[in-house]
Amino acid sequence: MKSNSIKVIAPATVSNVGPGFDIMGFAINTPVEEMTVRISDKPGIRILKISGDKSGLPFDIKKNTAAVAVTKMLASLKLKIGVEIEIRKMIISGSGLGSSAASAVAAPVALNELLDRPFTKQELMEFALEGEKVASGSIHADNVAPCLFGGFILIRGYKPMDIIPLSYPKKLFCTVLHPQFAIKTSDARKLIRKNYPLKEVVAQAGNAGGLIAGLLKSDYDLIRRSMNDLIAEPARAKLIPGFYKIKEAALNAGAVGCSISGSGPAVFAFCTSENDAEKIGRVMKKISSEFVKKNMIYISNINSTGPRVIG
Repeated sequence: MKSNSIKVIAPATVSNVGPGFDIMGFAINTPVEEMTVRISDKPGIRILKISGDKSGLPFDIKKNTAAVAVTKMLASLKLKIGVEIEIRKMIISGSGLGSSAASAVAAPVALNELLDRPFTKQELMEFALEGEKVASGSIHADNVAPCLFGGFILIRGYKPMDIIPLSYPKKLFCTVLHPQFAIKTSDARKLIRKNYPLKEVVAQAGNAGGLIAGLLKSDYDLIRRSMNDLIAEPARAKLIPGFYKIKEAALNAGAVGCSISGSGPAVFAFCTSENDAEKIGRVMKKISSEFVKKNMIYISNINSTGPRVIG
């Protein structure tokens, strides 16, 4: 153990990615989650401070995603040590940008560094997923995996977990509109129907495959044609005031595709340059402001690194 304290940032993530419900996600550069973890002489896990987002995140270690992930990690190591956690929450809870996943990733990554990396990133996934489960009510990796590994990720399967990094165009940029209100992941998941007609399932699979092929081939037209979600978007659009007008404005401004990030209310749009991303952001914000008073815009290319130690 080289130090008893470390500070880590973990990136926000866009999940589902159009037709990729529960199987695709990618990391972005901003916003980020900042977490300080230290080893203490006093046994047990304690959350000392939560700052930033004021949504009332729990200090209870059985309900906090970061603490649950660390608890599982220490149990696996059979270590009974003291761990203190300070969270600076810069990814707003309920934003659709992987806030809970970032906490669930940042804490075990930080502790892993302090303990001289007893676990690989693949092994850390299991602890992060247990933390994410506390927030979402189920295990799904489309935020956790891109947050932990960076880049654009396909979740091929869960039993066993099969995570596939995807190549993507280096000029691919993302505009994220975040209307300033929250949607609970657990509530949004309840809107998804349990059964779908075969023709919709086939169409969704074709779009998901087309999106992957478009990314691998840097074929923006194929990406555009494939960004059609028949499962999550129609169910969740009603939760986001003016969603279809926002989407139409983004596409008219040159977006390669536009859809809901995770459970929403964040909406993301692909494009091919930072200038286009900024222009698309302006029009998305203008339309959203007709329905929601406060809106944030984030501009980013794909974050390829995942979490980083910053102190």
